[in-house]
Amino acid sequence: MPRPDSPASASAPDAVLKALADPHRRQILRLVQYHELAAGQIAAEFPLTQQAISQHIAVLKQAGLLTERRVGTRRLYALRHEALDPVRSLLAEFWPDALARLKDAVERTRHPEETR
Repeated sequence: MPRPDSPASASAPDAVLKALADPHRRQILRLVQYHELAAGQIAAEFPLTQQAISQHIAVLKQAGLLTERRVGTRRLYALRHEALDPVRSLLAEFWPDALARLKDAVERTRHPEETR
């Protein structure tokens, strides 16, 4: 069984949502969404201290949202896309017919005469 503080158990929707609640953390995830960045590269994008960025990175890692890879003395971070799956599942519970509604809206836009 995973420890309560391990990233595997932290990937639960509550931990992920809590990590995503901060706009700085969301911006960090946007920065590392498609490629790895070093902590210094991430920090350079913010008007925050290196220590504040390190704390945000720690929260994201704890929630299982970031991977960390060491290359020499550098630490490279990247988004773990699969960590968002519990949130997707949770939201799907609240909007089970979202795709059907989207399909209907698109079809009405394409064929407005059918909605009359």
